Amino acid sequence: MSKPEREFHLPSGPWEVPAGSAPGIRERTIAADADGSHRTAIVRWAPGTDTSSSGVAVHDFWEEVYLLDGGLRDLTLGETFAKGCYASRPPGMPHGPWRSEEGVTMLVFTYPRSPDH
Repeated sequence: MSKPEREFHLPSGPWEVPAGSAPGIRERTIAADADGSHRTAIVRWAPGTDTSSSGVAVHDFWEEVYLLDGGLRDLTLGETFAKGCYASRPPGMPHGPWRSEEGVTMLVFTYPRSPDH
């Protein structure tokens, strides 16, 4: 499936709480295919957001994340990542939990595992 063809525009969809997310996390989908398996979203974490209670995240889809503003700390790795950092996570890759003292805004792409991988 393909995402819709759109020229430059100001995304105007609602800010929503992702299912199962920690308090303080909101996202706005800016593009998605018909079944939602290929998505692009802006994700915002409020200052002080902490995903420790959710533990390490693992999912069955690809996820690419580019930090647009702010930063977050990976509590497992003990490293802090700031504006301009990028992550590419294949299905099954453990990551997090995270804490963001100052808040963070990120561009997130998700898409399914290819049938041959």
